[in-house]
Amino acid sequence: MPPVDRSVASRVTELTTLALTLAALVVVVAELPSEVFSPESKSFFFAIGAVGAWRYSWWLIQAIRSVWYNRRLFPRLRAEADAVAAVSRPPELYVLCTSYRIEGEVNFRVYDALVRELVDFGVPTTLFASISDRTDVDVITHVLDDHGWPDNVEVRYMFQKGDGKRSAMAEVLRAISRRLPPPGALLVSMDGDIRLEPGTLSRSLSFFQTDPALGALTTNNSAIVTGCDATREWYDLRYAQRHLVMSSLSVSSRLLVLTGRYSAFRADLAVQPGFIDLVENDQVEHWRFGRFKFLSGDDKSTWFWLLKNGWRMRYIPDVYVSGFEELPDRKRFFASTTDLMRRWYGNMLRTSGRAIALGPRPMGLFAWWSLVDQRLSMWTTLIGPTVAVLVTLFVRPSFLFAYLLWILFTRGIASLILAWQRGRFSLLWIPLIYYNQVWGALLKTYVSFRFNRQKWSRQGISAGEPDDPAAVRRQRRMGHLLHGVAYGALLCVLILATGVLQPPDRMSLAITRQQGNGLLEASESADRWLSQQLVGLPEQGTLYLPEGRLRVSGALLDRLDGERIRATRIAGTATSTLTLTPDIARRITGPDGEPLSGDTHCSVDAGCRLSLDGRRLPLVNVRLGVEPTRLPRTASAGGPEQGDSTDG
Repeated sequence: MPPVDRSVASRVTELTTLALTLAALVVVVAELPSEVFSPESKSFFFAIGAVGAWRYSWWLIQAIRSVWYNRRLFPRLRAEADAVAAVSRPPELYVLCTSYRIEGEVNFRVYDALVRELVDFGVPTTLFASISDRTDVDVITHVLDDHGWPDNVEVRYMFQKGDGKRSAMAEVLRAISRRLPPPGALLVSMDGDIRLEPGTLSRSLSFFQTDPALGALTTNNSAIVTGCDATREWYDLRYAQRHLVMSSLSVSSRLLVLTGRYSAFRADLAVQPGFIDLVENDQVEHWRFGRFKFLSGDDKSTWFWLLKNGWRMRYIPDVYVSGFEELPDRKRFFASTTDLMRRWYGNMLRTSGRAIALGPRPMGLFAWWSLVDQRLSMWTTLIGPTVAVLVTLFVRPSFLFAYLLWILFTRGIASLILAWQRGRFSLLWIPLIYYNQVWGALLKTYVSFRFNRQKWSRQGISAGEPDDPAAVRRQRRMGHLLHGVAYGALLCVLILATGVLQPPDRMSLAITRQQGNGLLEASESADRWLSQQLVGLPEQGTLYLPEGRLRVSGALLDRLDGERIRATRIAGTATSTLTLTPDIARRITGPDGEPLSGDTHCSVDAGCRLSLDGRRLPLVNVRLGVEPTRLPRTASAGGPEQGDSTDG
């Protein structure tokens, strides 16, 4: 069961969010364009709906695997582990707890829960407290006094250098290796702001005894948050999403990370020289950045070593550890969450490339494709909002409401599935899921071109860039350029694929040029151009009129005789005007459905219809003018025609 003191939003916030959501839903439905589901909208729904279907089908697969693991596979594993735990324990336990400038109250609660767990577990334990301040020693001493200095717990203090968590962990691992851990000994690695819940050790470490191939495991998380309701739900949502993905990957006996908050390892693996070296000196060779060391992301390094060497990993969903969470700046939600996500995604991208290069063999196809999907999803996630902006700007402004409806529907369903597995639901999850996905995707693409730049806000250190300021500027400018080119290419593909902006053909350029020079003799040019566009567009395409005035005559009907019209709509701009001869005007009905009788404006919400070849093409965002009917010329006495006809 999850801890009862985990932080969630208040009822007032939830009720306010409910009221705002219902109001937004009413506005969206009321303003939804009448033709949103018409064939003309296919580009919008293909780009957003088809890509969304692909993304959410993959997410649904993850959800189904998660349910299968939690409801079918894990209960059997839990029963086996509990049976072994009742008769056997590991011979020795080592605990690595790293703390850096953590408040005294939090420190006390963390070590109080840890020592209580060690006493209940009853195994000879060496606790390595990697601390940064002498006051931490006083806190731990106070905790040991309260517990009567238990006989099975030995405490060793390791003072950090202040250059990051990696060096502190490496020092402790070397100290453990010098103690020559016996076969079957285990190591627990945890952060100094994590509180172990009752039964954490006994209910998690027993899994190592039932599976000799298990190299490491991690548990479920909850959060005790200092901050506003949005911050509380942001953390709980992330843990709900983590639970789903971790459970799904555990079906394959693999994970995508061994969380630094709390993970357990076989001690004989953690003291391997290669393991320690990777934790302390993990680095990557990049074609643009050269070789640079990783600042944070030790949990990705330990994960990669086990993955590369073929060890199994497991997620224990029914065991919780609680983190004391706080944003770097609790008054700036956006800036603080951006800093955190940028660090997390940087760790992910710096490690996933080399893991993908290992291929499916050491990890299985599903886990390998999950890594590949992390790289793809940061771009596919941007397709929906990009297309929505394009269609809103260039086709129909009210399509924005269709996209908002899509967001409410899809993220609402996703929130319900997460709530089903998490055991609770919050309406704040709907906007927060969208925020994590879209803003997270933008940050991932940003970091992917600059992942040498690293910063750890709590410890106030940064690394990854050259010492030469000129080289730093060159690297940053190249990152900006490559990022711009990549997103520009995606934007061009979406523009062409959706047809919101079509490249001008030779005839439209000629019309524009003639209009600019004031030389347009509209009849022949417009009729020819319109006929070519109506039959030459892609099937069910939209014909976009250029700006200015075009004259359309009955010659258009002659040119279309026997041709198959492919266009399904004619759309103009704010200044598009068609001057029609009477024979064409008779084929058009106005916004009210009546025959066209004079000048008319065919708006976006009240379009006209043009009957051609048995089809009724909508005319939107265009002004129509009808030329007066010309009387036939006759020879009348005293008239100018008579004078002209008798000349000579």
